[in-house]
Amino acid sequence: MPVPNSAKRRSPPPKRITNPKPRSAAEVYEIFSRFRQQRPEPKGELDYVNAFTLLVAVVLSAQATDAGVNKATKRLFELADTPEKMLALGEDQVRELIKTIGLYRNKAKNVIALSEKLILEFGSEVPIAREALESLPGVGRKTANVVLNIAFGEITHAVDTHVFRVANRLRIAPGKNVLQVELGLEKAVPAEFGRHAHHWLILHGRYTCKALRPACESCVVADLCDSADKRIA
Repeated sequence: MPVPNSAKRRSPPPKRITNPKPRSAAEVYEIFSRFRQQRPEPKGELDYVNAFTLLVAVVLSAQATDAGVNKATKRLFELADTPEKMLALGEDQVRELIKTIGLYRNKAKNVIALSEKLILEFGSEVPIAREALESLPGVGRKTANVVLNIAFGEITHAVDTHVFRVANRLRIAPGKNVLQVELGLEKAVPAEFGRHAHHWLILHGRYTCKALRPACESCVVADLCDSADKRIA
């Protein structure tokens, strides 16, 4: 007698680990060794000409793509590559130039406000201290981490959606929020990989370890991945 469809046995979905165990130091070293071999000189994909324009670009990149930001800032940075020039440009014109970017009204207001504060409190220079950076309008911990890393060569771990996803999937620094992942990366990433670690993680998440359709077949660390999202048979 045939078995009714409703009674047929189905394979249970893969179990997701709620409290995954972080990888060993040797495994983390191997992962970043492969990332370095794949991309020896990883770089951020935002266009900028100095520390000030980098800061502005990162502020504008919140909830926007790097490609979209670059398209908008090309003309903006031609007109204003210093706080003084940005302030002279004015909020209305900045808003018009960046209107293709999400949340452009509030971002334009922040760009003008941070430019004014840089002039009044920091001698028109982008500060190196984290606390000073985070005191600027529109600048949070992630933005400060990016600027400190790229502009000043500090070892920081800026956690965006890509870094958060990859760090959890690969169990490099599992965490339930961005701060947990950032602090986990500080402990887990070997010093020799520290400067470029967040770039490798971003690029891997953006082009390979995607949120919905990860390209596991072309992943350089697929054999080390035990994520429930893995798509290799």
